Amino acid sequence: MATAKKATAKKAPAKKAAPAAKKAAAPAKKAPAAKKAAAPAKKAAAPAKKAAAPAKKAAAPAKKAAAPAAKKAPAKKAAPAKKRTPNAAFMKPLTPDQQLAAVVGPAPLPRTEIVSKLWAYIKKNKLQDQQNKRMVNGDDKLKALFGKSQVSMFEMAGLIGKHVK
Repeated sequence: MATAKKATAKKAPAKKAAPAAKKAAAPAKKAPAAKKAAAPAKKAAAPAKKAAAPAKKAAAPAKKAAAPAAKKAPAKKAAPAKKRTPNAAFMKPLTPDQQLAAVVGPAPLPRTEIVSKLWAYIKKNKLQDQQNKRMVNGDDKLKALFGKSQVSMFEMAGLIGKHVK
């Protein structure tokens, strides 16, 4: 028990040292507080201006809100100036081989359209796994295309690349 009391006694001086440091910084903060105390005294001295005082209070927040909005407006103008251009490699028409043509058609298509048509085929024939939607269960056409019965949606894009020219 005696050791526990000594331990708390040792901790108390350490805690007192920290507030002493705060008190040293406190006089710098007292100057603005003095200005705030003077402001209510002015309002009490002029009761006739009470109706005008709420209008000033309402105008002050409006000015504060307008200032940040003005700063944000130039940032928005800079963003639309640089327009993103699509990568030409995605738009280049690719000719599917016989196995891929059985699913998406024989016409040359961009890679993005090939993936879109493949997903349309998967959804139409309900080939997406019900428990794990990331997996695609292959029918006869897709098994020939992918080389296995079940493929993840992430593998699919890589496997398509082997079937286009």
